[in-house]
Amino acid sequence: MPNQHWEKRSFTDCDFTEADLRELVTTGCTFTRCDFTRTDLGESKHHATAFRQCTFDRTVLTRSSFTSCSLMGSNFVDCVLRPVTFTEVDFTLASFVKAPLHGLKLSGQRFRETNLSEADLRNTDLSRADLMGARLLDAKLDGADLRGALIDANGLRQAKLAGALIDIDTAIAFAAAYGLVVS
Repeated sequence: MPNQHWEKRSFTDCDFTEADLRELVTTGCTFTRCDFTRTDLGESKHHATAFRQCTFDRTVLTRSSFTSCSLMGSNFVDCVLRPVTFTEVDFTLASFVKAPLHGLKLSGQRFRETNLSEADLRNTDLSRADLMGARLLDAKLDGADLRGALIDANGLRQAKLAGALIDIDTAIAFAAAYGLVVS
């Protein structure tokens, strides 16, 4: 049922498969281990809402916004993410394997230990993002803005960084990750 407003509600192990939740507005809600497979969350707005260990499989998130939210441990598979807005979102331990995230503004977001393997992050704004411990195996980061981002040596070695925009600290960390001595 489209155009609903949920405030301070809590859901655990709920199945929202194929639900029509277009234009849903959530404030201070908690979803734990909920299934949003093939759910339409287009044009939804979420503020201070937690989606913990949720499944988003072929979920429509077109024109949705997430502000001060946690998507900790959630799994995103073949979702429609364009366009979507994330502001002050924690993606710790989430999975975006092969996700089409190219061109999105993800600056300042927290991606600690997030699985971004094979994700398309070309031309994505990841400035000031926290990517410590993120799995970036074959992630495409060409043209991405990584200035001020936190990336560990493992991430720097795994990702495809050709053409990425980096700052001097990341350049030094990149050189060190490949065994170079900077003096």
